Amino acid sequence: MSAVVNSSAELLEDPAPERPRFVLASASPARLKTLRNAGVEPEVIVSGVDEDHVTAENPGELARTLATLKARAVVSTLTDHATVLGCDSVLEIDGVAYGKPGTPEVARERLRMMRGRSGILHTGHCLFDTYSKQEFRELASTTVSFADLTDEEIDAYVETGEPLVVAGSFTVDGLGGPFVEGIEGDYHNVVGLSLPLLRRMLATVGISWPSLWQHRTFEYDEDEAAKYDETRGGPARALAAAEGVQRLLPGGGRVLELAVGTGIVAAELVALGNMAHGIDLSPAMLHHARIRLPGHVAAADATRLPIADRRCDAVVAIWLLHVLEDADPLLAEVSRVLRPGGVFVTTTEKSEASRVADGRTPKEQRSQDSLALLVARAAQYGLTLDAATTFTGHNQARGGGTDPIYPLVRFRRTGS
Repeated sequence: MSAVVNSSAELLEDPAPERPRFVLASASPARLKTLRNAGVEPEVIVSGVDEDHVTAENPGELARTLATLKARAVVSTLTDHATVLGCDSVLEIDGVAYGKPGTPEVARERLRMMRGRSGILHTGHCLFDTYSKQEFRELASTTVSFADLTDEEIDAYVETGEPLVVAGSFTVDGLGGPFVEGIEGDYHNVVGLSLPLLRRMLATVGISWPSLWQHRTFEYDEDEAAKYDETRGGPARALAAAEGVQRLLPGGGRVLELAVGTGIVAAELVALGNMAHGIDLSPAMLHHARIRLPGHVAAADATRLPIADRRCDAVVAIWLLHVLEDADPLLAEVSRVLRPGGVFVTTTEKSEASRVADGRTPKEQRSQDSLALLVARAAQYGLTLDAATTFTGHNQARGGGTDPIYPLVRFRRTGS
């Protein structure tokens, strides 16, 4: 069998992208949603800064100081370059700063004080760019006018729990929206992040806003390909992945790895007794794969495999599906080239596994390697889930966290 695939398995995991690595140093769901609605999917790393013991000369400077501390705390944990945004919001009324109330009693007292009045919502922004070693600190301020709430409305709002965990004890984009009579300034700033200000800050470090919309590309030059394995966990992670795959493979068959990359995982599969082949679209990656798997790799697209029907005993995809916009064409090809009873082994929930290990919140948007979605899609092509295992992503812990545990699942080709 001549083998061949799409950009490399490990290449697809985390290539050197045109889109900058952009990190949000905040646990705020509202800030994350604001960025996502604007077409930006940041990496979220929570800073862990204790906000209760930070002081400043005025409310605006307090917001800016807290944002700076958050950004710097996250930068200190990074092992590679990124552009990090820290934010913090503070409500000012009569020169006094109000953050999160924390308890129902404090929230109730503040809302009674705020009703029928206006305040200034300050959001501090700190952008730290490790590439250029530059830090920018800015403040956006918006005047907010509050409705004259009744005691019953205040009690009911406090009982929801929402005002306890937000700056100023209110939201404009949630249950508190009807209690905001008007805004003078940037609406998004009241939510927790000024998009126009952020756009200007990014421009100062050479990042255009539209560049954050761009999909990742998977082109590598020779220097990047040469360094790729050592920056992705090296032999330890490759062996762990191969051993996980091995537990799900039928013995003694022909294995095709899609997006083979440098061939580091496929080579381990050969050492474990398999006849492994691989495909990729990156010439630089294939150069290294051909050294590890001479005569057994080729350039090809995973959605248009140059392989006859029913020729493969197993097809493997490591860290590939999660970067696809639509997995259906790939699943259709896998089904076509597998013999009846053959298996498709793939990683699943890759991003979620990394987020769990890092202590981050789940992504709102479901990726193509989401298990429930994958099971349903695969079934349309006669691929039935019948086994699973896991392996450890050695040397992939971030910021002092633990190495992620990656799920591997097996689908069996049914029918004739």
